[in-house]
This record gives sequence, structure tokens and C-alpha cells, in this order.
Amino acid sequence: MSGPSAEQLSIGDLINAAEKLASQNELRLVVDLYKSWIAKNSDNGLLYAVYYNYGAALMAAHDYPGAIKAFREALRLKPDFHPASINLGRVLEDNGQGSEAIEQWLSLVKILAAVNGNTVTDKVTALNQIGRVLEGAKNEAAAENALKQSLDISPHQAEVVQHWVSLRLKQCKWPAIAECERVSRRHLFTNIDPLGLGCLSDDPMFQLANAFHHAKNVIGMPSSRRPQALPNRRDPRRLRIGYVSSDLRGHAVGFAMTDVVEQHNRENFEIFAYYCGIAHTDSTQQRIMKSVDQWVDINGLTDEQAAAKIGADGIDILVDLNGYTRDARTKVFALRPAPIAVNWFGFPGTMGTPYHHYIIADYTIIPPGDEIYYSEKVMRLPCYQPNDRKRIVAARQPVRLEMGLPENAVVYCSFNGMQKITPRVFQRWMAILGHVSNSVLWLLTGTDDANTRLRNAATEQGISPERLVFAQRAPNPEHISRYPLADVFLDSMPYGAHTTAADSLWMSVPILTLPGRSFAARVCASVVHAAGVPELVCPTPEAYVTRAIELGLDRDKLAEIKRKLTAGRDSCVLFDTSRLVGHLEETYRRMWTEFKSGELPIPDLRNLEIYHEIGLGLDLENMELLSRDEYLSLYVEKLADWNSNCPIVPDGRMWRNSDPALRYGRDHLAVA
Repeated sequence: MSGPSAEQLSIGDLINAAEKLASQNELRLVVDLYKSWIAKNSDNGLLYAVYYNYGAALMAAHDYPGAIKAFREALRLKPDFHPASINLGRVLEDNGQGSEAIEQWLSLVKILAAVNGNTVTDKVTALNQIGRVLEGAKNEAAAENALKQSLDISPHQAEVVQHWVSLRLKQCKWPAIAECERVSRRHLFTNIDPLGLGCLSDDPMFQLANAFHHAKNVIGMPSSRRPQALPNRRDPRRLRIGYVSSDLRGHAVGFAMTDVVEQHNRENFEIFAYYCGIAHTDSTQQRIMKSVDQWVDINGLTDEQAAAKIGADGIDILVDLNGYTRDARTKVFALRPAPIAVNWFGFPGTMGTPYHHYIIADYTIIPPGDEIYYSEKVMRLPCYQPNDRKRIVAARQPVRLEMGLPENAVVYCSFNGMQKITPRVFQRWMAILGHVSNSVLWLLTGTDDANTRLRNAATEQGISPERLVFAQRAPNPEHISRYPLADVFLDSMPYGAHTTAADSLWMSVPILTLPGRSFAARVCASVVHAAGVPELVCPTPEAYVTRAIELGLDRDKLAEIKRKLTAGRDSCVLFDTSRLVGHLEETYRRMWTEFKSGELPIPDLRNLEIYHEIGLGLDLENMELLSRDEYLSLYVEKLADWNSNCPIVPDGRMWRNSDPALRYGRDHLAVA
């Protein structure tokens, strides 16, 4: 370094020099620079701030013990320097000292009991950090409380709203959308994330508008500049397919996708996997790594770097296997690193972005006419859901006694996550138990508090709490092996079973489902149809309850369905991975042909702010009670009201059959 030595630099020059080195990824030089300056400037009045920056540099260099010491020194010099207290908690967490991190943040919260303009941000940050760590540690009640305190102080935090609602869903705290003095119901629904909304409402139009709102305000829309230059590649004989996912491991998505990547035709396709999940390699991930042409871990890359890597790899079709789920890299797609972007399998719904061109489904999940609820162009497979025919099932099947199940009872099960259980679904289940006296309901366990909450709810509906049995979580092979202990799987609504449904049918356990209107509410019906047992798809809630009671009381009929499932497992569409891959590859070819001919679809995002505003005024949690005609009429009426006050740019998406002039809304929606 020319000019003054490091220790002679002013603080401004010191910070500028450190930032320059950091931009060049010279983290060790940044650490050495701060260390040298501190050694010679122990009497500087802003030494606490330099120690703070020094701690941040040590954190970036993964020297957690050094960073802890630096932040503590900053606090010794200036005890009310709250950013150092917040970062000290974070580095304690990173160093594996989660309890100490929470204690650090709690001490800051206590100090900031009297909130004012100078302390509000620090207190909110500390509460959010506490909530995040507690949620990760499965201490859901305490995490919910911390986030509730944060929202009481600062309600306009979309991400905090999303986590808070998610925590309430997982604990079966009904209603999950619980307004308070500082946070209204409207505000909660304004900021709810698309995955949480899918658990609460069967309203595909609002789900589309919500996805658009989420992409715009949480993910961030891409700039108006032209997309980055794409590789000038000839029409390739081998299309390059890139799968982006945080779940290519021991996860439902990883389990299902393994057989797909293994069966891709390597003469016509090159398969790239871009992984953005936790740093943990398991047997499922190893299978995928061996099957793809290239495996790229993008966890250490910024969105821009990841997009540049994908672009440099010459990917033709980039497939989003995350959607709006945990650890997704949606901003990478916003940078448009490949000519074509596809939404498939990881998220049950539309993305509502200008940069996802296609969504892959089937005719059950998105029937003809329902394209209006999706911003992407709909492409259909015989069955949307992939499955692994090589899935491992534990050799030893447990007996009912080991699982706490009565030996001679009718065992209904539902191994969906607790966030999918709604009051209405639970009421139907209790009605079924009430009519089948020698029966129990076997659920996948939640927290002790959540289990107790459900048992209390059963008692309130006249069902003995002991008739709810909770299955402990287990590795996937052991979990699948216990399915045959159940007689009937009861699906949830509006967010039903997906890969869980396929597991049940693979083990010859019938699953009763009630399809709704939205994507998440129709996947199970698709899976059941593809398994060759459409009689398990119930047209109404009353039929769902009646059918469950019939199967519980008629052991011969139940045995007949189980025999049908067993006999058809090797020939049904659901488990024919080769057929699915063949249709998938044909679909990729069609997408590429459309791109090359200049017919790449433009996502339909018209009037979605209006649909979002209309949806916020509806009874979203009760939309499933409406018939199709009632649902469509409701939106058309609201659009007409809106249009009478503020004319809508027509987009042909919705109209009344009786009034063709009412053509505001989404395309192709006509009431027959």
C-alpha cells in the first residue's frame, strides 16, 4: 500500500481501503488491515466502531472466536453501541452457541424497553433474530411470541408477517390470521407468502395476485433494462436443462426427482443441477450427483454470480424446482440467465413473475379453462408428479403396538404437515371418528403444545383425545414402512397431500381426497387418478365424509381397493417414471421450438394489482365453500363494482356469460 502506512490512515481512509480489499475478496488482508490499525490507535475515540468493522471482517472470514472477541471489545468501549450487540448474537449463533446468542439479544431487548426513534430499529432487529433462531430450534411458541412483539412495534415487516403466520399454522393456532390492535387482518393477508396462503385459502385468482405481489414487493422485480446477453448457440442437438433447487437431497423433491435425472436421455439432453440448499450430503444427493452431467453448488455465489455461471454454462431451459419455498434463488431467475424459465414441482402454484414462462401441470391439476389463474403458459404431462421407483423402504415393518395404535381399530391417518390442518378439515375428521366408533386418527407429530391443542379440539367436538395418535418423525425408509399400519389416508384441504399421497399409494394405502380449485388443492386428485383409483376422489365435503365412514365400516370394500392398488402399482401412470420423462423431454423440445420460432410466451400479469385489492376484501378462508359458478360470479361482480368507479383496462380474462360486454379480467373464463 503506497502512501501512509495502515496505522496512519484516518478512519474514513481505513474504511475505504478495507471496502476496496473486500470487493476484491481479500478478506484476510481486510482482517490484517484492521488488526494493524487497532494495534497503533488504542486511544482513538472511535475505536469501538473500528472494532465493530474488525468483527464483521472476522465473521466474513469465518473466524468466529475472533469476531466474538472483537464485538465484545466494541461493547466494552461503548456499551450502548447496539449494532455490535446484534452482531455478537449472530456470531455466537454461527459459532454453535445458540442459547448464548438468544441471551445476548434478550439483554438488548431489555435495555431497549423504552422504545424511541433511536432504538426501535435495534429492538426490532434483536426480536427478529431471536424469532429466527428459536424457529430454527423448533421452539415455535417462543419464536411466535418474539415475532409478535416485533410486529407490535413495527407492523410493516412483510417477512416477519410471513414467519409469524407460518408459525401459527404449524402450531394449529386457529385462526392463523389473528389480527390485533396494531396488525389488521387485511395487513396480514397483504403480506402473507404464497406458500402460507395455499394452506389457508382455495382462491386461485387471489393466489395469482398474491404471487405477483410477493414477486414485486419481496423478491423485487427485475430492472427495466434488457435481459443480459444470452449465449449465441446454434439449435442444439442436446438441449441443456438446468434444475435449480435447495432440495436435491433427502427431501420430498429430492426423493421424487432422483429417478427423473437418472432416466433423462443423454443423447438428446445434458442435465445440470444447481444446488442452493443446506450443506449436507446424503445418499439421495449422491445419487443425483452421479446422474447429472454437472453438479454446481451455488450457495457461495451471489445471485449475479450464479446467473453468470448458468449463462456461461449455456443452459437452454432453466427449471425452478423451488418456487416460493425455503432457500429458493428466485432472484437468479429474475436475471434471466437462460432463454426459457420453467416452474415445476417444487411449488404448487403460479409464480406470477415476468420471467417464468411456463408451468408444468396435468389435466387434473389445471383443467382446460383454468389457465386464467396462471401467469405462465400451461404445459401438461400425463401426471405432473414424478416418483422414484427405486425408493428405499425399510425391510422391517413395525407392528401397531410399537406405534401406539390399537391392534383391532380402524386406523385413519394423515401424514401431511400440521400447517395443512384447518378447523374445517379437523371438523370433518372428527365427524368421521364419531361415526366409526372403533377408530383412531394417526397424525404426524407436531410440538407437544400443538398435539395438546388438537387433542383439546377433539374433546370439544365430543371425541376422546386418546383417539388421536401422533407418529414420531423418522427417516424416510422407516416412515414409509409404517404406512400399511393405516387403513385409510385422509387428505387435507385446501393444501393436500402431494409426494405424501404417492407414498401412501405406493404402500397400497387408499387416500381419500376432496379437490378444490387451486393447484395445491388438486395435486392429490391428480395422483389418485394416475394411480388408477379415481373412485377415491370425492366431489363434495359430504361425499368425502360419507366415503371415509363407508371404508371404515366395510373391511371387504377396503381390502378390494388395496388389492387394486397393489396390482396396478407396476403399470399405473403414477409410477411410470420412464413415461413421465419421455413426455417431459417432449415438452422441453416444444418449449425450445417455440423459443426458436419467436413464440416464447409472455407471462400474463395484467390487472393483478386490482385482483389483489379485490381479494383482500373477500372472505378468503371460506372460498372453498362456494361452487364454481358462485366463485366466478363473485369476482365478476367485484370487477364490475371496481370498473364502475375506476375503469379497468380490458384484458378479456373474466366475464359473465349473460353479459359479454363485461370483459375485464383474465383470459378464457366463460361460464358454460
